Amino acid sequence: MSILIHNALVVDGSGASPYRGWLLTDGPVIAAMGEGDPAPAVADSASERIDAAGAMLMPGAIDAHVHFREPGLTHKATIASESRAALLGGVTSYIDMPNTKPATVTCADWQAKMERAEATSAANYAFMMGATADNIGELRAADFSLMPAVKVFMGSSTGGMLLRDDTVLRRVFAEQPGRVVVHAEDQDIIDRLTARHRPALDPADISWHSRLRPAECCVAATERALEMAARYGTRLHVAHLTTAAECSLFDPAPSPCGKQYTAEVSPHHLIFTDADYPRLGTRIKMNPAVKTAADRAALRAALAEGRIDIVATDHAPHTTAEKQGDIFTAMSGAPMVQFSLPLMLELYPAAEVARRMAAAPAALYGIEGRGQLRPGYFADLVLVERRAEPHIITDTDVASPCGWTPATGLAVNHRVARTIVNGGCGPRPLRFTARG
Repeated sequence: MSILIHNALVVDGSGASPYRGWLLTDGPVIAAMGEGDPAPAVADSASERIDAAGAMLMPGAIDAHVHFREPGLTHKATIASESRAALLGGVTSYIDMPNTKPATVTCADWQAKMERAEATSAANYAFMMGATADNIGELRAADFSLMPAVKVFMGSSTGGMLLRDDTVLRRVFAEQPGRVVVHAEDQDIIDRLTARHRPALDPADISWHSRLRPAECCVAATERALEMAARYGTRLHVAHLTTAAECSLFDPAPSPCGKQYTAEVSPHHLIFTDADYPRLGTRIKMNPAVKTAADRAALRAALAEGRIDIVATDHAPHTTAEKQGDIFTAMSGAPMVQFSLPLMLELYPAAEVARRMAAAPAALYGIEGRGQLRPGYFADLVLVERRAEPHIITDTDVASPCGWTPATGLAVNHRVARTIVNGGCGPRPLRFTARG
């Protein structure tokens, strides 16, 4: 099978300016591409031709932080449902987190997820294992050619994965061979603030969620993780940064290649602030919590500077019933995988979006043959059209069975018109190299 896409505005993920051009696939890979129009012989060789009519042709986004809820939480979502929602948003590859039921903390747990994804996923897939106080042997035995990293929860989590004790944390940083990805919130600070303020606060005032999980708790945990990574030479990635102070802890660079310490930001932290609680309530209750407008501005600048390396959604579907309640009872997390690419195109030029959502995640984790449009790379492709009129996102747009999104009410000027995984040959497990 071969596909020719022509008359496209090619955004190849390298950071170069878009150009009018074409691309030809051969089975799962990109066979050739070029500027202008393809030669007649190239056009004649294709089994399918797509006239892009000026739409942007981009590398499929790689969402390196999702919670697809399987196994054990399938009343919220499944690998099948969320991977299909991902494709609607131009995401062709994802990395799923370990806090399911059971938590993914053994090689057998991880293998079961891989087998489930092989049977049901619509997009390319990979799964992290989580660190616990007593699973270092499992982490040492993991296959890091197929597993991107070990997840460490320094803030609230489930399945025994909350790690507070320095002795345990240092052992994870020192003894397992993979990259460490941290959820950086200091649980002791959160608990102390909660105990101090709980007698007087109004639990129905959702803004208290940010006040009980302030910048202080994020900065303290990130600094602690960086200190451990420096001591043990660990490759460290800090998930979902939320504060201006954290941004200053990371060095700017156009690419994450060669960095020992990297960071990501989620779309909701680039869009929402604590001023949005009166309008959106528990829809923007998430961990880490949204912060101030000044923090949001710093995150946006840090992504442009390369202090923050990638955009990843932290896609976390809950049922509408689970999102009801107050700061203590409503679930934290929000589904965003379907809308992240169009929303980022509202904030940054297309070349920068392709770099931070495709090329940089591939470089950071060492994902083989993905993240850019280049001959020989896998043909993970997205066609994005510019709308004649802005579209206002509503809950009725949501493909995930949760049926809601915090992006409701936001206007987008772009639409994902088509997503192609491996040249139409179907999804595969992601593979990782040592350079990641």
